[in-house]
Amino acid sequence: MTLTLTTHSTAIDVRQVAGHIGAEISGVDLREELDDATVAEIWQAVLTHRVVFFREQHIGHAQHIAFGRRFGALTRRPGKKHGVAPEGFPEILTVDPKADVERYGKGFEEHYRRKWVSGIAGWHSDLTQAVNPPNASILRAEKTPVFGGDTQWTNTVAAYAGLAQPLRDLVDSLQAEHAFFTGVHLRHSDERDREILKIYCGDPQVAVHPVVRVHPETGEKALFVSPGSTTRIMGFTEVESRHILDLLFQHLTSAEYTVRFRWEPGSIAFWDNRSTCHFAPTDFGHLEVDRVMHRVTLLGEPAVGPDGSRSELVEGEPLNAW
Repeated sequence: MTLTLTTHSTAIDVRQVAGHIGAEISGVDLREELDDATVAEIWQAVLTHRVVFFREQHIGHAQHIAFGRRFGALTRRPGKKHGVAPEGFPEILTVDPKADVERYGKGFEEHYRRKWVSGIAGWHSDLTQAVNPPNASILRAEKTPVFGGDTQWTNTVAAYAGLAQPLRDLVDSLQAEHAFFTGVHLRHSDERDREILKIYCGDPQVAVHPVVRVHPETGEKALFVSPGSTTRIMGFTEVESRHILDLLFQHLTSAEYTVRFRWEPGSIAFWDNRSTCHFAPTDFGHLEVDRVMHRVTLLGEPAVGPDGSRSELVEGEPLNAW
């Protein structure tokens, strides 16, 4: 499916790439200043397709930040928890396993992947541990391996619609807790695990969100849980909660709702964090290759459920504009 969207100064082509999610956008050069109509068309494509992809966009950090700010205020996690940022560009998070060695030690990614509680534990939406998770994320590839390193996204609106009606009726009224390191089993007997527990227990970030959120712009309902971030369903026993979450996790990560993107230097992915989850690659950690990405995130707001319930802060601080 190809759709041509015409503005007063240019035209962008939006080509759908999977059945439920994803489109590639061409006909735009992000090195140039975009007019308001083009920005609006790109944003509409994000809302419609959940995640959009650009190719051959060799922009720098300043242009990346400027592009992101056309769609809203930027945000980041405070202090050292933000991770690595390029010098002079604190709005950006650099995603580079080699850059995390100083914080977490060598082989961090591979070490904790072996502690995943399931094969889908890496699926998540960005920073749902905050009471106001980002509205959207824009990820740019600087260096990519020759093979491997793909990212996947799933459409959580389509996943919600795919539930049987009695299940939709149930989850419409539920709330769930979100925290870091949910999808891994950190052991007190492991010295490295204890250090991680000290960091995150000493300065926790925890929020409770509706299990289903109503999209503030489209009015659609989306599942708002993920294997990598959601700890429990409020008001249920741990056993009951685990059964409900496992059912939802398996459902929302079903292949029919997903799209997979092959990165190249200059590729950009722009996704709606309110209607997607994504899964970072797991197939290149054992290889001696470089994969360097840069991300900006757009400031979000608390989620609202179908019953009017709102996100609640448990620990930590809300995300703020940067």
